[in-house]
Amino acid sequence: MNRKNALAAAVAAALALGSVAVATTQSTAAPQSSTAAGTSAARPGAGFRTMTADARGEAIRTAGRNAAATARALGLSPDERLVAKDVVIDADGARHVRYDRTYRGLSVIGGDLVVHLAKNGRITGSDLAHQGAIRIAGTTPKLTATDASAAAVRHAKHVRHAKASGKDSALVVYAVGKVPVLAYRSTVTGAGENGPASRQAVIVDASSGAPLDQYELHQSITGTGNGVTVGQVSIETAQSGSGYTLTDAAHGGTVVYDSYNSPQSNPRQNARPFSRATNSWGNGTNSSRESAAVDASYGLAKTWDYYKNAFNRSGIRNDGRGAPAYVHVDNSLLNAFYDDNCFCMYFGDGSSQNGNTPVTAVDVAGHEMSHGVTAATANLTYSGESGGLNEATSDIFGSMVEFYANNSSDPGDYYIGEKLNMTGGYMRRMDNPSADGRSLSCWNSNAGSVDVHLSSGIGNHFFYLAAEGTGAKTIGGRSHNGTTCNNDTFAGIGKDKAAAVWYRALSAYMTSTTNYAGARTATLQAAADLYGTNSQERYLVSRAWAAVSVGTALPDPGTPTPSPTTPPSGNVLTNGSFEQGTSGWTQSENIITNSGQQAARDGSWYAWMMGYGSTASESLSQSNIAVPSTGTPKLAFWLRTSTQESGYTAYDTLKVNVNGTTLATYSNADASAGYVQKTVDLSAYKGQTVKLEFAGTEDAYLSTVFLVDGITIG
Repeated sequence: MNRKNALAAAVAAALALGSVAVATTQSTAAPQSSTAAGTSAARPGAGFRTMTADARGEAIRTAGRNAAATARALGLSPDERLVAKDVVIDADGARHVRYDRTYRGLSVIGGDLVVHLAKNGRITGSDLAHQGAIRIAGTTPKLTATDASAAAVRHAKHVRHAKASGKDSALVVYAVGKVPVLAYRSTVTGAGENGPASRQAVIVDASSGAPLDQYELHQSITGTGNGVTVGQVSIETAQSGSGYTLTDAAHGGTVVYDSYNSPQSNPRQNARPFSRATNSWGNGTNSSRESAAVDASYGLAKTWDYYKNAFNRSGIRNDGRGAPAYVHVDNSLLNAFYDDNCFCMYFGDGSSQNGNTPVTAVDVAGHEMSHGVTAATANLTYSGESGGLNEATSDIFGSMVEFYANNSSDPGDYYIGEKLNMTGGYMRRMDNPSADGRSLSCWNSNAGSVDVHLSSGIGNHFFYLAAEGTGAKTIGGRSHNGTTCNNDTFAGIGKDKAAAVWYRALSAYMTSTTNYAGARTATLQAAADLYGTNSQERYLVSRAWAAVSVGTALPDPGTPTPSPTTPPSGNVLTNGSFEQGTSGWTQSENIITNSGQQAARDGSWYAWMMGYGSTASESLSQSNIAVPSTGTPKLAFWLRTSTQESGYTAYDTLKVNVNGTTLATYSNADASAGYVQKTVDLSAYKGQTVKLEFAGTEDAYLSTVFLVDGITIG
């Protein structure tokens, strides 16, 4: 029943640097770097060491050889296997190894994880998309692949005239939720946001056909533009015979092709490379098909250069290869998109709504190619809050590419797609996302239910505030205004530092199921790695998150804080906020966690009780609590309850026991959208030393999750 991350104790694993010991403490965070607290500048490459393609390949092969030992160290089940995906190495020699996992040979959606190792190879922490081992009843489905495809077609929400066949459905384990289930992943095609041949992944339960998840396979940015945007620039080409082609050998051999309006369903159908007799391309208008190709070549090169110079990343996949690009895709296509399946970039020509202007702006290229960076690192699922983070990542780095390009025709700013002549003048605004009347500027409990291009506003807003702080500014000739959700005012850390924090969090700590609470945890750890635990940079990152309603700000490192042995505000409990992990508490399972799958009420840590969907019980307790002998002592805590049950019958319960006596009972009938404060009178125990226990029980059907945080007695 261990569904949260606990490292196996005293297990020897033959890891990257030989036989080493595994940390014996529960950990979901990587070690902090040796960077001194308060250091004002990041190490080159956001703390990562430059690796050649051969060195990276050998590091991945070494991680693969150590996969079985690592799986045992993490306490995974014998049916699970780890598949090494990527390795990054810090400047001090520490490693971050990213794995996917399989279960009895089946791919596990939400099974990815990152293992953190010290220089000597000792495991020091891990981040798992799904906490703990994968266990399901069996791998024999009740539905056939054909049945699953039919169910997927019925449930597809974002495509019209949907279709799929049995060969389009594969059996997988779906572990994005708390309890893994056997499922089918089906590819459904039809007319949708990405055109007449949109492709959507639909996940259905392999027993019932019930929908579990669905998301676009083309992670796209859809918009309008009003012209070829980059003006007169230098681009890399190659000589071919007596002429030239748009082949960029300096950037991984990137080739730009003319799709010749091949349909979106097969954009390469009529494609051929651009070539000409002289090395002068385009005329800056649509009268030359080469003009859009110049934009594309320039934007892709600037994206490559930004990642290389900022993070020592060699190409989108960090393997030195350039992604081919296709311009003039389809007819009247108001879209540009990156497809990780073919490692390709596609640009549409726009439509009559925008003067048939190609969708080839610099921040568009940076945005779309950054989807490839995300796919190669955290692989954030393109739905729910993780989907919003996926889109925000592309907006963040698309803007950073625009700043890096420093093009006078398109100066850097925090507006997305401002050169595409969108209604209102932009696609999104990072300084004030809700200005478009749709995007979210502040986190709320419905953030995982809205379109990912709208929930991305939370991450965009955070990044802007972390980089630039609050107040009105003019950036790139455009007005910006850093307002907050909590009326706070503060300075930013600068866009380069903020981008370094986000990149390290994405590369070293985020996983496919990371939500906004998890992103906060990941960026705070990244800021600690780069600038120090007590740095102003880390502190201001926490204030930026609080400013978009994700967690609370950390204590100002410049302000003395009370001794941790002194209960704050008269609280006689030890570690009632769980920010010191398990200190002071006894738990029957790994209940206390900072997992990004749920959100803390304050800070990063909280208690996650129940949620199995099967018969289970759990206990979280603290003993030797001295109840005040004066006044009217009370227990207060914050409770968030979510359930699959319906009605008012108490099927699943959480009881508050003091010295074995139940003083309060909460159940699935108390489900709430957010945290609700509860109080319990302890007058009967004045002056006594007591044991406090939270006891959870769940019946055999449907799950209920009880989240507890901020417990006080006083």
